[in-house]
Amino acid sequence: MTTYRKRALLLATATLAAGLTATAAPAAAGPASAAPRLDWHRCTHQGAPADQECAELPVPLDYDDPDGRQITIAVSRIRSDRPEARRGTLVVIPGGPGGSGVQRLAQKGDALRRELAGAYDLVAFDPRGVGASTTASCDLAPEDRYLTSLRSWPGPNGEITENVERSRRIAEACARNGGPELRSFTTANQVRDMDRFREALGERKLSAWGSSYGTYVGALYAQKYPRHTDRWVLDSSGDPDPKRVARGWLANMSQGATDRFPDFAAWAAHPDRDADGLRLAADPQEVELLVLALAARLDREPRASTTPGVPLTGNGLRQALQNALYSDSAFASFAALVKAAQDPAGTPVLPRELAGPIRNEDAALMVGVICNDVAWPDTSPAAYRRAVEEDRIRHPLTAGMPVNVLPCSFWRTPTQKPTRITDDGPSNILMLQSRRDPATPLFGGLRMREALGDRARLVTVEQGGHGLYLGNGNACGNRVVTEFLTSGRRPPRDTECAN
Repeated sequence: MTTYRKRALLLATATLAAGLTATAAPAAAGPASAAPRLDWHRCTHQGAPADQECAELPVPLDYDDPDGRQITIAVSRIRSDRPEARRGTLVVIPGGPGGSGVQRLAQKGDALRRELAGAYDLVAFDPRGVGASTTASCDLAPEDRYLTSLRSWPGPNGEITENVERSRRIAEACARNGGPELRSFTTANQVRDMDRFREALGERKLSAWGSSYGTYVGALYAQKYPRHTDRWVLDSSGDPDPKRVARGWLANMSQGATDRFPDFAAWAAHPDRDADGLRLAADPQEVELLVLALAARLDREPRASTTPGVPLTGNGLRQALQNALYSDSAFASFAALVKAAQDPAGTPVLPRELAGPIRNEDAALMVGVICNDVAWPDTSPAAYRRAVEEDRIRHPLTAGMPVNVLPCSFWRTPTQKPTRITDDGPSNILMLQSRRDPATPLFGGLRMREALGDRARLVTVEQGGHGLYLGNGNACGNRVVTEFLTSGRRPPRDTECAN
């Protein structure tokens, strides 16, 4: 019997005994709730539906000093349009680190309403550091804020000297300029902020749908506040190993890309691609050779793009591929990029995320959470060089990037230890996982499943992609999640969804 169930049984026994011996006295009045009042107003951000409301939630900068300085968390809701069917509140937890819950609610609100038939008020928030919440800046130079820099792609032939220098430079700038705000950007604080949001909503329990990094946030919340969880969905989970956390997630992307790429190769070699001019080769096995050769050529000779001053490099092509592997819907745009880069007269159009430096605030958040959550090993450049060299051989599509040095190796040691996910809690979690996920591969999700034990059931979707429910999944997976959220019924055991 888990510790959670033992506590629940003891509590139930004690309550029953008290009821048999005496009438319970009224509970003594405790201190007034510290939960603030939320002043809701219509959201003004781009793309917000007319019925999406926004508010600001004050939370402690440091939960060890709850009455000290407060910062602001941007929160949002879309209320049930069928009050008679409403059964609770569902929090939408975005991916990242760096995803905006307010924006994701705007994107998925209509689909969730249709699927859930008014069963929930839908809520979300921007984690500290994101969007309209309190942010921080490391004041990084523009060249250090490109996605291909922050992701630490090695140079041609696996050279990492520039990566080491940049990582040290970024860590020093963040230590100098980030302040206490940046130090507070942790998953543990996001979980505490989420519970403060629950209190402000006046809810005893929340249901949740977390995707990608949001599954880790959701798992930590369920570990820390099990009695406040109702129906919990973890969509595309990574390995929760507390010794590695984001370091492990990044390393696993090498195998994830290797598992997923054949889906793109089959698509890009299919005769149907002739009609739109996007067929890259006659045989799927030729597609990988073509992409690798093109990236190597761009390493040597970057191509001018439609963005002045920002050429398409080999690492730019590799990063564009990683992004495209998340969804079949992105295959066409990556194939078009390859075609343009192959054409001597063509001018590649860079994906938006590669066309310029990331905002300082977003760069600080991307680096801050993964470095603040867990101590990274103080590994020598020689050790990183060996790791990159070995990973490039095993997984040439990712060229050693997932195991390369990051600013975290030069970061101030975190003060808190990561939470270990265990099977101690109610059995109310449904996991959804892609068979071929480029970002959170199945073997990592299985480790989350193992950690949760009987608390969870796992549905494996027989296709590729990342972020499944109402996105890159299939009708079967959507149906299982919707049934769980609306009726509470889960599969009695782990299962698969073929279509």
